[in-house]
Amino acid sequence: MHWCIGHTAPSVSGMATLSRSRSRAPAASDATSDASVSITGASKTFDNGFEAITHADLQVAPGEFVSIVGVSGCGKSTLLRIAAGLTPPNAGMVEVGGTPVAGPHPGVGLMFQKPALLDWKSALENVLLPVGIHRRVAEADITEAMRLLRLFGLGGSEFKFPRQLSGGMQQRVALARLLMTGATVRLLDEPFGAVDELTREHLNLELLRIHDADASTTVLVTHSITEAVLLSDRVVVMTPRPGRTRADIAVPLPRPRTPEMIRLPQFQEIAAQVREGLAATDGSVVGS
Repeated sequence: MHWCIGHTAPSVSGMATLSRSRSRAPAASDATSDASVSITGASKTFDNGFEAITHADLQVAPGEFVSIVGVSGCGKSTLLRIAAGLTPPNAGMVEVGGTPVAGPHPGVGLMFQKPALLDWKSALENVLLPVGIHRRVAEADITEAMRLLRLFGLGGSEFKFPRQLSGGMQQRVALARLLMTGATVRLLDEPFGAVDELTREHLNLELLRIHDADASTTVLVTHSITEAVLLSDRVVVMTPRPGRTRADIAVPLPRPRTPEMIRLPQFQEIAAQVREGLAATDGSVVGS
């Protein structure tokens, strides 16, 4: 498993030449038949007695974008860490690509809310970390890292240090580093939660473009209903703690997605379904 500073995998230089044109979201039943990520009946109680999730399920088909939403403390991040092989469940079955997960998986990349860049390394050096940890960096690696930084609008900032970059720019560096791992399954744990709204919208559009350009599988944890519907093929709603799947809502909007879709009646109807699924016993929901 690669987290943001994970190790290398084959180059993604051909990413921009790949395309997927999908007019509908894969159905949940499709996801269970050939799952890239499969979690069935997972439960996790930590040593201090904290019960995070119970009998939680998550099925994600290859190439699918799925968002997980739920109130704070419902176990969203725990479910993501279980999928990444970082947190073993007490019960249940976890598979990635049809292989049982017993630890970090080489095809999985995980990005946390904070960019976690190394302060003493430049943006370029941070992106190259997945390569440099395991072998000597080659000229082709540098070319690829530079390409990724330019892809995220960071051309000219390759040799700047994190302290010289804004929060949004640091998140772009972290995204470029995640892509440098070559992971085919990308798990994102509220990666844009700490940036301002305008930067978050821009990063969402970049994430959409990347997902539509390659064949990766993406799972995003978010507190934003709008973000979840705009980005996803399906939105999985979790109950309050101990978390389990309450609803699995398809998002049959055409791709490529655009911010203008937010105003569509169909978009609003789907968002209302998610909000209804999030309604807790106390009537609270996550943000819009």
